[in-house]
Amino acid sequence: MARRDLESGGGRTKNNRTEENYTAHESSNLYEADTHWTSWLVPMFVVANIAVFVVSMYINNCPKNNLGLQGGCVAKFLGRFSFEPMQENPLLGPSSSTLTKMGALRWDNVVNGHQGWRLVTCIWLHAGIIHLLANMLSLVFIGIRLEQQFGFVRIGVIYLVSGFGGSVLSCLFIRDHTSVGASGALFGLLGAMLSELITNWTIYSNKAMALLTLLVIIVINLGIGILPHVDNFAHIGGFVVGFLLGFILLPRPQFGWLEQRRLPAGVRLKSKYKAYQYVLWIVSLVLLAAGLAIALVMLFRGEKGYDHCHWCRYLTCVPTSKWECSNGS
Repeated sequence: MARRDLESGGGRTKNNRTEENYTAHESSNLYEADTHWTSWLVPMFVVANIAVFVVSMYINNCPKNNLGLQGGCVAKFLGRFSFEPMQENPLLGPSSSTLTKMGALRWDNVVNGHQGWRLVTCIWLHAGIIHLLANMLSLVFIGIRLEQQFGFVRIGVIYLVSGFGGSVLSCLFIRDHTSVGASGALFGLLGAMLSELITNWTIYSNKAMALLTLLVIIVINLGIGILPHVDNFAHIGGFVVGFLLGFILLPRPQFGWLEQRRLPAGVRLKSKYKAYQYVLWIVSLVLLAAGLAIALVMLFRGEKGYDHCHWCRYLTCVPTSKWECSNGS
């Protein structure tokens, strides 16, 4: 994304110390000094995901539990950490039964088994080492920069709540398949990046290029979700939740408020945020609370998402002559 540059004020006379007297360079220094953080939570998330995967492989114990019906274990030299046969899990990971035992997302367990905790635990599980590496590289690339700019609290909330939102939407539409992975949480970070760009529009240089670049990345990633065997509902749910949370948690104070410490007594100060930022904050908070509440009520009442949105099946898989779609409804 484009580097943020603060716009300069209009005045330059040193004797008149008003908010218009500071250059973009001075404002940028003041702004960046107050907002730079050391990233430690995102690396901890990466370590936690890797640790959970190692534990899942230990519990899986392919040499002992594999019956050989779909071939032998892969990488047998790893012992009990060897992978399931490629016919069962081409992503090089544990069996579906092991993932379910450890907290994978499955509609029947969540609704009929009253195991709502799976909406959270599934975020930390991965289907295989390929799945894990892809998600963790994305998390490092996106998450560290965001945590450095906005701190661990806000980015941690966006990551976890987006992952939860993705799980809720996935479970609402997909009933017959097991779902795992941090993709919903990662798409939440992408959504937050987009809303952060929108709500802090005035502090960006090369605004159009930054927006275009981000939109291309988002469209490509969501486009991959229309392929079979990819849970695009988790992606979409996480993205929407993250997009709304970005308006709530990531607005930047406007320039006049940032410089108020340099203003003499009696000078009228600006509001911390601009009017449109307050409007976006309120609207996003209402939509987020109402959306999650309605989705959870529908889920635990056993309603099918497709009953209320027949065309939504095309959001997760588009049938072609090359493949068929099974939406798990």
